[in-house]
Amino acid sequence: MRRTALLASAALLVGLLPLAAAGTVAAADDPAPVPVDRFEGEVPFASQPADGIFTWGGDADDPPALALTARPDAPEGDKVLGGDYDISGYGGFTHDFAAGQPAHDWSAHRGIRFWWDGQNNAKKVNFEIKDGGAHGEASELWTTSFTDDFTGWKQIEIPFGNFTYRTDYQPVGGIDQVLGLTQMWGYAVTLPVGVKGHFAMDDVELYGKADQSLRASVNADSAVYPVKEGGSATVKLSVATTGSAPLDEPVTVAYESAGGTAESGKDYTPVKGEITFPAGTASGASRTIRVSTLKDRSAEAAETIPLKLTVTGAKAPAETPQVVIDAHGLPYLDPKLSVRKRVADLVSRMSLEEKAGQMTQAERGAIGAGGDIASYDLGSLLSGGGSTPTPNTPAAWAKMIDGYQLRTQATRFQIPLIYGVDAVHGHNNLAGATIMPHNIGIGATRDPGLAEKAGSVTAAEVRATGIPWDFAPCLCVTRDERWGRSYESFGEDPALVKSMETVIQGLQGARDGSDLKDDDKVLATAKHFVGDGGTEYGSSTTGSYTIDQGVTKVTRQQLEAVHLAPYQTAVDRGIGTVMPSYSSLDILDDGQGPVKMHARADMINGVLKGRMGFDGFVISDWNAIDQLPGDYASHVRTSVNAGVDMMMVPYSYKDFRTTLIDETNAGRVTAQRIDDAVSRILTQKFKLGLFEKPYADTSGASRIGSPAHRAVAREAAAESQVLLKNSAGVLPLKKSQKVYVAGSNADDLGNQTGGWTITWQGSSGKNTDGTTILEGMKRAGGDVTYSKDASAPTGGYDVGVVVVGETPYAEGVGDVGNGNDLELTAADKAAVDKVCAAMKCAVLIVSGRPQLIGDRLGDIDALVASWLPGTEGDGVADVLYGRRPFTGQLPVTWPKSEAQLPINVGDTAYDPQFPYGWGLTTLSKVPEGGSATLRALALVAAGADRAGADALGRAAVSKARLLVQQKLSSALTPATSKPFADADHLLLTGHYAEAVSKLTEAYRAA
Repeated sequence: MRRTALLASAALLVGLLPLAAAGTVAAADDPAPVPVDRFEGEVPFASQPADGIFTWGGDADDPPALALTARPDAPEGDKVLGGDYDISGYGGFTHDFAAGQPAHDWSAHRGIRFWWDGQNNAKKVNFEIKDGGAHGEASELWTTSFTDDFTGWKQIEIPFGNFTYRTDYQPVGGIDQVLGLTQMWGYAVTLPVGVKGHFAMDDVELYGKADQSLRASVNADSAVYPVKEGGSATVKLSVATTGSAPLDEPVTVAYESAGGTAESGKDYTPVKGEITFPAGTASGASRTIRVSTLKDRSAEAAETIPLKLTVTGAKAPAETPQVVIDAHGLPYLDPKLSVRKRVADLVSRMSLEEKAGQMTQAERGAIGAGGDIASYDLGSLLSGGGSTPTPNTPAAWAKMIDGYQLRTQATRFQIPLIYGVDAVHGHNNLAGATIMPHNIGIGATRDPGLAEKAGSVTAAEVRATGIPWDFAPCLCVTRDERWGRSYESFGEDPALVKSMETVIQGLQGARDGSDLKDDDKVLATAKHFVGDGGTEYGSSTTGSYTIDQGVTKVTRQQLEAVHLAPYQTAVDRGIGTVMPSYSSLDILDDGQGPVKMHARADMINGVLKGRMGFDGFVISDWNAIDQLPGDYASHVRTSVNAGVDMMMVPYSYKDFRTTLIDETNAGRVTAQRIDDAVSRILTQKFKLGLFEKPYADTSGASRIGSPAHRAVAREAAAESQVLLKNSAGVLPLKKSQKVYVAGSNADDLGNQTGGWTITWQGSSGKNTDGTTILEGMKRAGGDVTYSKDASAPTGGYDVGVVVVGETPYAEGVGDVGNGNDLELTAADKAAVDKVCAAMKCAVLIVSGRPQLIGDRLGDIDALVASWLPGTEGDGVADVLYGRRPFTGQLPVTWPKSEAQLPINVGDTAYDPQFPYGWGLTTLSKVPEGGSATLRALALVAAGADRAGADALGRAAVSKARLLVQQKLSSALTPATSKPFADADHLLLTGHYAEAVSKLTEAYRAA
């Protein structure tokens, strides 16, 4: 009785609901509704692979709290699904059907419906269904939404035809972007953000009878068909049905060339007609329409010929196919002209709207099928961390980006997109790519040649998937290990960062940009300009971040010496793009106070583009202009006038472009500034060869994750290992030894690769292809027994290896104080204590920054800073078993306590656990002779200084360092640590005699 009454009430309200069917009265031949969820307890709260309901969210507070609650007004049965929520990022719940059972067939029904207890909050609620793939978490997502603008129970009816394919993040699985309905794996509800609320839901069921227009569709093989003037385009139309069943009824397609910018009869021969797919036609059958263009021998921009389609008996294509006559005969298309002349010609032809589009970068997940690329003249797309095609393969990346590039051919001047990704340690968004150590580990290698090789491997793998632009390298100088981006830095010393900038040549090739058009080079980005590594702890105002995106307070001399220095090197090396920092800069003697970097015209226009002579373009960080004060128009004009040339506005690209046009028309942004920005952007596009070759060159795809590329990563992993302590020569291990391995990071590829791996934050567990440290040890031939928590008996072993450290994080999410600290976990401490009490032990710390280990140092025989070594755990095993020597040196100071932070080389008070530059070696015999040998080496270093003999000078300092380090290994004090660290800085700056003098000072103080 209760449900009947509510159904009658719902019939009166149905006109208020845009997604509802025309009426709730069932047709005579409709099948009975099929229950999906009654919420009476028949479906448990459980996740894959079980049949169950589970919650999810952007952070720990976002998942809603769910309960099955008895309610007297329940539309069906006695209970409803209810819950409370207060979501800042995203959150909701899912019902996945059991992965061990067959998928469900919904194809006989018109749609899905459920009862919703309206709160009248005017918020949208997203509803998704899951189609195809192996199970509910490996399926296509199809989405729609309804608005909660009513009070009390209402039945929401959603025809399957209202669902659209989600083009942003998809997991994995059988993806064909066709809503087949024959292999359904459940549904999901995304709850409103920014409102604290309660929801209740009941009786999810399938309703109605499917008609052919819902089960059949006509599809064009492309949205855009570019042809050279005088050529012909063939438009292929095919019919597809749910479950691939033959057509029940005929489908007709009337077509006509109409509208567009091309002139019928002058530019093309008009076409008009009708195609019929008779009843019984097999799904997938196709017909073609030919459109012929005409030559008029005049130079002109591209012209469009829309092919209007009228479909009966099936769904029409989502877009009108367009034949495009390519632009031709215009100077900017002539590759024989200089880049400067080509840019000038093209800019002179462009409208303000087209120029504003070139200055706009959108996230791929925001643009759907890509029609907005032409509609808004977009100049660039990006993939944020974890924004990948499905499947996440090189071929899928290339196909996706080629599809986006095809869209640009429907614009007047057919300006290609420049597509960017954060490939910060290899092509880290791509499953199966070669993942290098993070920059902190590359800095530990002290090997500029290896940094360049790592950049070359990254560039080759990125470009082979159709991507010409990398948002790397990060040239931050990390000054506080509490910063969640510490591992993105090469180190705390600007001299070390500068020495590692050989990576720019690995990415870009020649300094003049002449290699950028090659199929194994990419445009690089120096980030984040300037001072992101120097933010003060507690100064961040971004969410719960404590230091990331905060304020860098420095004198002008400190700014120049520490944070700006690496950018001049980058400019000298020909860096193509620069990205400003989210952080604010407070130059203590300039009277401005803290100013967001995206607003600092004095630094971007004045220093970077002016004094340094940077001639590339400046790209903003993700939505960074939203952090500027004032309204949105102020954000736009301030950042553009400050010198930002392209704006990364992932989901607000329409608003940005419109506002930029308005601000320019109003005179608040000058036409000259717009032309400068667009000219800089187009210059890099021409250098990259995109006008001649806009589509992916996948000839290098076979080298992605290849043995040759992994060999470079393995070498980098080995050279990045820093041996901090080695009592009684515990390391290297011998293959004859019985080794007990424990610890949370011994056999965890995700922890080993860290953040920015497959997803933005990274994840623990197997997230890509690679070798864990444990697997590497076994492959090295070691006699290894593994017990993660050290619960297995410890008797009978020669040595223990305990691999501990951090789990993945990125950016401010990893800030100390934001749910993180520098301590080992309780489980890691317990494993270290148990193993080191039972046998000789080596402890490896896999982390993005130093961990506080001093209270256990006396019980540890050997200690290794392994950093985040990437996918090649074999490299770590190489040094553990002596295949390669330990040669790494600390790129940052290792503190004794968090209270010491920040602590850096050059500080007046300097008493670390291990000083900057520290790193024992198993490379060679330590020089003998003590003070006499140091005096001799000082003479050699002085001679090298006078002669400019860098190799000789470095060799002299390295020998002195080995001699001194052996003596200091048990006598690190402020009197020894400070000159030792200073010596490494002097070595990197080419002051060899001073470096030996500092080492001698440390030696005498021991």
